[in-house]
Amino acid sequence: MLLCVTASHKTASFELLERLSRTPDDVASTLVELAPCVQGAVVLATCNRFEAYVEMDEPVTAAGAIGVEAVIEAVESATGVAASELDGAYAVHSGRRVAEHLFSVASGLESVVSGEGEIAGQVRRALKSARKDGTTSPELERLFQRASQAQRKVKNVTALGRAGRSLVRLALELADSRIADWSAERVLLVGTGAYAAVTLATLRERGAENISVYSPSGRAEVFAAKHGIRPISAEEYARTAAHSSLLITCTTATEPVLGPEHLRRAESSTAAAAGCPVGAHSQLVVDLGMPRNVDPAVATLEGVALLDLETIRLHAPLEELQATDAARSVVREAADTFHVVGTRQSVTPSVVALRSHIFSLLDTEIDRARARGDEDGRVEQALRHLAGVLLHTPTTRAHELAAIGRADEFASALSVLYGIEPEAPEADVSATA
Repeated sequence: MLLCVTASHKTASFELLERLSRTPDDVASTLVELAPCVQGAVVLATCNRFEAYVEMDEPVTAAGAIGVEAVIEAVESATGVAASELDGAYAVHSGRRVAEHLFSVASGLESVVSGEGEIAGQVRRALKSARKDGTTSPELERLFQRASQAQRKVKNVTALGRAGRSLVRLALELADSRIADWSAERVLLVGTGAYAAVTLATLRERGAENISVYSPSGRAEVFAAKHGIRPISAEEYARTAAHSSLLITCTTATEPVLGPEHLRRAESSTAAAAGCPVGAHSQLVVDLGMPRNVDPAVATLEGVALLDLETIRLHAPLEELQATDAARSVVREAADTFHVVGTRQSVTPSVVALRSHIFSLLDTEIDRARARGDEDGRVEQALRHLAGVLLHTPTTRAHELAAIGRADEFASALSVLYGIEPEAPEADVSATA
């Protein structure tokens, strides 16, 4: 069975993800060594996620629970992050859900910025690393190769790759109706992730110059130095927010990072700011967070206008902003195909073994028939037809059993009735991941 243990920006803090990603190289090999029932492991580590994909020996009782425990132990051993620190910071996928999750990850559907392309290369490199370390397995090979195929299809048939940038662009287009001169705006950017970088680039395209950045996670200085803007400390945050004419939030925080308490100073200065570029409002707040970064109560403050994702999407008849649904449909279809093919492949060695056994007996009987004078080949023809008829029902039944997760019963029946033990397939590492 396949298993995935995942910690991402959706479940864990960035500080924890950074610690997990510092020394991920030994996790897969440690995992394979720790648990004999682990047949293979691939680790995907990025700045926003840490995931272990594992193939377990399915007949093992409670294989899923054993696999999760082994992953946690391997992570602790390789990275130094204690198991207690991981409590509540990871999610588990098993069975057919694993393929849909990885295909979504590879396609950028689970990224901070939906559709970002860098993750596809990271997925490919994770498989290559596992090959190099000898920790991959036939099913993990197939899983990661199909993930790359699904990602390419999502890229080719949907507009997902443009969705993140389109969301920012649309938000600023809506703000444009309130702003006469972008260069005169006092802009505060709250957040330092991928969306923040896209937002900053789009602001500069429109002519914004006076831009500061604040990071609830303490990354403002690094981001500001990289992009040539001014960092705002936690002590300066409320004062800067109160005196900014345009605030854009785009963090992954699960709780609001901007509320009325940060902006109340702006209320008293509304009259003095009558000439502010945002027109009737002294401040415009754009919330690009999901979940929301801004307390909705901000909109009740005098002189403050709030533009959130719900409002933005109401004005978004763009193809790109419907791209996520289309991409998820592609991913689900690919995952379903992966499962169907997998169930058939799981029984293929048994079917091949049965056919080899029957045809071996057939060849022996045909040789005997020829020795007895079957000159016109009629006996041989009849024997081959009979073999085909005899194989049809067991083959059909084998695929039916595999489809409902009972392929092992077919293999057991062959062992009991014929003494046949199918050979395990080898990993195919020749295909392009």
